[in-house]
Amino acid sequence: LLFLWSITVSIFGIGGLLGSSGSRYLTVKFGKKKCLLCNNVLMIVAASIMGCSKISQSFEMILIGRFMCGVSAGLCVPLHHQYVGEISPKKLRGFANSTSSFFWSLGKAIGQISGQRELLGSQSLWPMLMASCGLPALVQLVTLPFFPESPPYLLMHKGDQEGCKKAIRQLWGEGQHQAEIDDIVKEKATMKNTKILSVLELVKEPAFRWQLYMIVILTATIQLCGINAV
Repeated sequence: LLFLWSITVSIFGIGGLLGSSGSRYLTVKFGKKKCLLCNNVLMIVAASIMGCSKISQSFEMILIGRFMCGVSAGLCVPLHHQYVGEISPKKLRGFANSTSSFFWSLGKAIGQISGQRELLGSQSLWPMLMASCGLPALVQLVTLPFFPESPPYLLMHKGDQEGCKKAIRQLWGEGQHQAEIDDIVKEKATMKNTKILSVLELVKEPAFRWQLYMIVILTATIQLCGINAV
């Protein structure tokens, strides 16, 4: 039982690793908006599987659902940052990107509070708690189609200048946005001369060694800060 409990908890992280590893390929091939929409469907399916686990009397469904949630979360983190940053005006870009950290923390807090035995953590209501992760995904699935694709993606990867201009006007209103379009064109020209490293190449690259050390140490020590015990 202890082994199964440990696997159920940790399999979320394994799914997250797989999801984040495939995010770059998927965003380049399908675009950030389409990836987010498909990701929401994945989360809703995962929530449904976990929510039905008690009725089906299957702990395997919780394992599968947790793994799928992890994949969805792993995809969502880079996708969300990129999409929100790219659709925001330059003067609001930093603020827009910082909101994701706030909502991650808020979501964790709501989850911890909702999981109390007096609320959804009771013997009869815990399947609802497991399935609750599907609600934000459903909200985004319904509202996201009204948003355009990322303007930099349309221009840099699709070469659709008219589509890029239309998306910018829809997001930022009518006005003169040629300076922003020129910035995207410059970025596209810079990327042509920049080699994109794979994960393995990044680990082997001496120039990024100390940055990697710092990130690994910081991320590892966060896990030891006692938050799980609290």
